[in-house]
Amino acid sequence: MRMVPYDKEKIGAGLLIFFVIFTLPFWYNRGRAVAPANPVLPTDYKTCVESTDYMKTSHMQLLNTWRTEVVRYGPRYYTNSQGQRYKMSLTDTCLDCHPKKADFCDRCHNYAAVFPYCWDCHLTEKGTR
Repeated sequence: MRMVPYDKEKIGAGLLIFFVIFTLPFWYNRGRAVAPANPVLPTDYKTCVESTDYMKTSHMQLLNTWRTEVVRYGPRYYTNSQGQRYKMSLTDTCLDCHPKKADFCDRCHNYAAVFPYCWDCHLTEKGTR
């Protein structure tokens, strides 16, 4: 019976190369963690359209629903889970409390690497896009 020779050196080198390539992103980014987004919260408003947790996770779904409702069906007011009524408007409702896009929206969106298309149509502070 003949023994098949194993190429221990080639297998070891291949495993080492695989390990280095597989862990390279971890080593490359070590110590470069991005600081969490700290949006500037409004001081004169204490409540939002919905709860803070809801707005953190689902504000885009809410805004999409508002857009669809206003454009296609016509209602202009939203009643939240507490029974409070708000105008369905990004510029008139949301930007009243959060007037500086760079201090609020951009901080979280840049942190999450999300680039919403809201600002393609809607104006930000002082009438600029």
